[in-house]
Amino acid sequence: MPRGRRRAEDPATARRILAAAEQHFAAQGLAGARTDEIAAAAHANKAMLYYYFRSKRGLHRAVLENLFRQLRNRVLGAPKEGLKPSERFFEYVNGYFDFLATHPNYPRLVQREATEASARFDWMVREHFRPLHRHLARAIEEAVAAGEFRKVDADQTAFITMGMTTSYFAAAPIMGRVLGRDLLAPQAVEARKRALFDFLNHGVVREGVKTR
Repeated sequence: MPRGRRRAEDPATARRILAAAEQHFAAQGLAGARTDEIAAAAHANKAMLYYYFRSKRGLHRAVLENLFRQLRNRVLGAPKEGLKPSERFFEYVNGYFDFLATHPNYPRLVQREATEASARFDWMVREHFRPLHRHLARAIEEAVAAGEFRKVDADQTAFITMGMTTSYFAAAPIMGRVLGRDLLAPQAVEARKRALFDFLNHGVVREGVKTR
């Protein structure tokens, strides 16, 4: 159960509050979001919101932890058996991409926290970003050692990979207006994934090595 949330007598109500809060916090931030509007969007009342989450800050923390839990399960869940290091790397990237594709509020929420550089951001770095980076960098290092990747810098390659993935979804609303099309439409997202994997295959994989 996310931190800041009491055991819910009606889990469906708590889930509706979390979903509504995610939308409001992504659009307005912690300071701008109003608990009465969140409760109304969740078809609940403020008393129920405070019963389950204690405070607006507790609700905000629960929203973030719910997203990070889903991210961790998608990216760092039980890996497939028998994968080569290069294949494990692409599995991580694929999981991260698919998570962002189905959770468009995630980049906006993280950007808000990073901009404020508050203590709230410190726990996100410590508990979530750093472990994710380490898994990705370790897979790169092992792929280099196995002769599957070129001799690239693991940290830089991890940063580049995550940046290329995150920036697309963060910038899609702006770049979509520039290009005059919906960059979050399923066809556009799938085209982006193909382009990303093509770029990585040509950028880091040694010639003759088979990957996904």
